[in-house]
Amino acid sequence: MDRAREESDTELQRKLDHEIRMREGACKLLAACSQREQALEATKSLLVCNSRILSYMGELQRRKEAQVLGKTGRRPSDSGPPAERSPCRGRVCISDLRIPLMWKDTEYFKNKGDLHRWAVFLLLQLGEQIQDTEMILVDRTLTDISFQNSVLFTEAGPDFELRLELYGACMEEEGALTGAPKRLATKLSSSLGRSSGRRVRASLDSAGSSGGSPILLPTPAVGGPRYHLLAHTVLTLAAVQDGFRTHDLTLASHEENPAWLPLYGSVCCRLAAQPLCMTQPSASGSLRVQQAGERQCWTRVHAVLKGTSIFCYRRPEDADAGQEPLFTIAINKETRVRAGELDHASGRPFSLSISNWYGDNEVTHTLQTESREALQSWREALWQLFFDMSQWKQCCDEIMRIETPAPRKPPPVLAKQGSLYHEMVLSEPLASGGPGEGLLLHDNAISAEIQALLSSYYSDR
Repeated sequence: MDRAREESDTELQRKLDHEIRMREGACKLLAACSQREQALEATKSLLVCNSRILSYMGELQRRKEAQVLGKTGRRPSDSGPPAERSPCRGRVCISDLRIPLMWKDTEYFKNKGDLHRWAVFLLLQLGEQIQDTEMILVDRTLTDISFQNSVLFTEAGPDFELRLELYGACMEEEGALTGAPKRLATKLSSSLGRSSGRRVRASLDSAGSSGGSPILLPTPAVGGPRYHLLAHTVLTLAAVQDGFRTHDLTLASHEENPAWLPLYGSVCCRLAAQPLCMTQPSASGSLRVQQAGERQCWTRVHAVLKGTSIFCYRRPEDADAGQEPLFTIAINKETRVRAGELDHASGRPFSLSISNWYGDNEVTHTLQTESREALQSWREALWQLFFDMSQWKQCCDEIMRIETPAPRKPPPVLAKQGSLYHEMVLSEPLASGGPGEGLLLHDNAISAEIQALLSSYYSDR
C-alpha cells in the first residue's frame, strides 16, 4: 500500500512539473502573439495551467497532511465492519454542452447597435482533475453557445462535485495588440548597429506584410487579454441521467462588466456516469448451480459477477471470447442473498442462495463453492456490489453510454497563424565584437522548445 501511495504521489508530482513547464510555454506563446485570437488562446492556456497547478499543489498538501495524521490511504473495506466500506470509483462524462443566450430584441432581431464579439470557454473541475473546452467566438448572431467536445473524468466517486465555470473575454481592437511588437522592434533596431538594425527591421516588415509572425522578444512581464468569470454551477450525482437536461447557472457578471454576456441563466448538457462495478468483473470462478425448479439438477459453470448479473458460462474460454452465457442470475437492490456453511453430516458443500421476486413468484438459484474461502470471496463481492448500488443509485440501473472524447487538436487559429510556432532567436551572449555584432536572426526558425510544449500540451488534453 505504501508503494502504491508513493507511485501515486510521484505521478501527481509529474503532472505538477508538466503543468509548470506548460505555463512557461504559454507565457512565451503569449509574448509572441500578433493576432487577437492567438493571444486569447494563449491566455486561456495560461489560465488552465494555473488552475491545474493550484489544484495539484492543494492535493499534494492534503496527502502530506494525511500522512502526518496517520491516514495512510488504507481502504476501510479491507477490514472492519461493512459500514466502513468505500464505494467503487467510476467515470463521469459531460457532453452536448449548450448555454443559451438572451439578446435584446433590438440587437438580435433588428440588428442594431455595435456588433461586439466575445471569446468564451468552459473550465471544468472534479476533485483535482481539471479539463477545459475549446474557445468559442460569440456575437449576437448566435442564440446559444455550443461546445462540441465531450469532457471525461476517469476518477470519480459517487459523492463527486463537478464544477463548471464559464469564462469570457470581450474582443478588443487589433491595433492595441499588434502595435506593441512594432514599437518594441523599433526600439530594438535603434539600439543596435545600423546594419543589424536594418536587418531586424526588414525581417519584421516582411513578416508583417505577409501575415507571418513577428520576432519573439523577451519581455519582463507578459500582458494580454483578460478573461472574466461569467457564470458557474456545480453538478452532482443527482444530475446524472442518460439524456439531455437543463441546469441552473449562477451568474457572476453584470451588464456594467466589460466582459458581460447576456446569458439566459442555464446550461444544457448530458451528464453520464459509469461506476466500475457496472463494467469490471468483481468475482469469478467455478460454481455448481441449481436453477429454480430443478431440485436434483446441478450444472457446473464458470461464473462471472459483473454489473447487475452473474453470467454463467460452460468454460472460462467462453467468457473470454465474449460468447453468450448459458444463463444469467439477476442481482438488484431487492435481491436476497443467504449463505450456508458445510454440513458435515450430509456432506453438502458451502452454498449461496440468491432469491429474486418476479411479480408474486420468488425465484431462487443455489450456488455451491468448493471451499470456505471461495464462499467468503463471493459473499464479499456481492455485499460490495450492494453497497456500490446504494451509493451510485440510478447509475446502476443500466450501463450508461460514455462518449470517448476525440483527441484534442490545436485550435484552427493556431494552425492558420504562424507566430505561435515560430521564434526569432537572439544568440546569447553576443559576440565579442561589441554591441549588435554577432546578432543571429533566424527568420521563420521554429523553436524546438515551443514546438515540444505545444505538441505535449494538446496531446495531453
